[in-house]
Amino acid sequence: MKNKYRILKIAVTVIILGFLLSFSLKKFSGQKITDNKISVKMSEKTPVYFIDEKDIREIVKKENPSGKVGELNIPALEKKINALPAVDSANVYLNLNGKLNLDIRQRVPVFRLNKNGQDFYVDEKGIEFPISKTYSHPCMLVTGDVHKDEYKKLAELVEKIDKDDFSKKYFIGISKDNGDYNLLTSEGNYKVEIGDLDNIEFKVKGFKTFVEKYLVYQDPEKYNMVSVKYQNQIVTTLNPYFKENDSILKERNKELAKAPVIAVKKNDDKPRPAEVKKTTKKITSSSKPKTVTKPKETKKTEKKPTAEKPRTKAKVKIE
Repeated sequence: MKNKYRILKIAVTVIILGFLLSFSLKKFSGQKITDNKISVKMSEKTPVYFIDEKDIREIVKKENPSGKVGELNIPALEKKINALPAVDSANVYLNLNGKLNLDIRQRVPVFRLNKNGQDFYVDEKGIEFPISKTYSHPCMLVTGDVHKDEYKKLAELVEKIDKDDFSKKYFIGISKDNGDYNLLTSEGNYKVEIGDLDNIEFKVKGFKTFVEKYLVYQDPEKYNMVSVKYQNQIVTTLNPYFKENDSILKERNKELAKAPVIAVKKNDDKPRPAEVKKTTKKITSSSKPKTVTKPKETKKTEKKPTAEKPRTKAKVKIE
């Protein structure tokens, strides 16, 4: 009995609501949707201004030229707004008093990508959308041949950098060169090579350790690159245009001069000249004796192996 009573109660409620809805639609179907009866709300957490309230109101007028409530196609209007590249989602509905409500959420760029000479934004979902002519959102700039399947991981990396005070202070951009990702720094001319987008937290932690224990005592112009892509170690590359590195290069040249030269063993087996067969021919007055030419001996020249240039890389173990 209780279940039947509940079902009957729900059915009566639905019928009443349907009656009220149909009554309100008939009542307001002939009324016009004025500006004060249109409510536009932007619900994104981070304020962006790719589209504004004025743009939405213009779309409403184009979709409903008569301005009457009864002639407004709400599903078509909602589809039209959702089709805008900068819109993440849109919800359009009418109140019982005939007021039109539009709840819109815009896409918030996580980074701006420059790829093949073209610029566009990418949001947290890994969806790309074009830049605006009237508004530019401040975000991380990424350059290089970034694949679409890497957008989400790259967005996660940028978000981690933005949330961490240390990373946000040092890293101002990201580039992809020869398949490896590099973090561009605000100090010096060096870049931080991270390789792929895996184990990002561990790699950033390694760079932070290197900065706190060593780099703070050095001139940031000293290095050309700091690589953290290798496991449990940091490899640095010196800047060849930094003056203080000249002494290091001179010491390297001295070490090269002291390096022992590897001797090359001579081959005792010398090529034997071809044997000349003796022929017994009669020499006439008209014929000249033939001269036998000895084959020239080929001199072997020893080539001293050139010493390999030492790499200007240093390794720092991560504790």
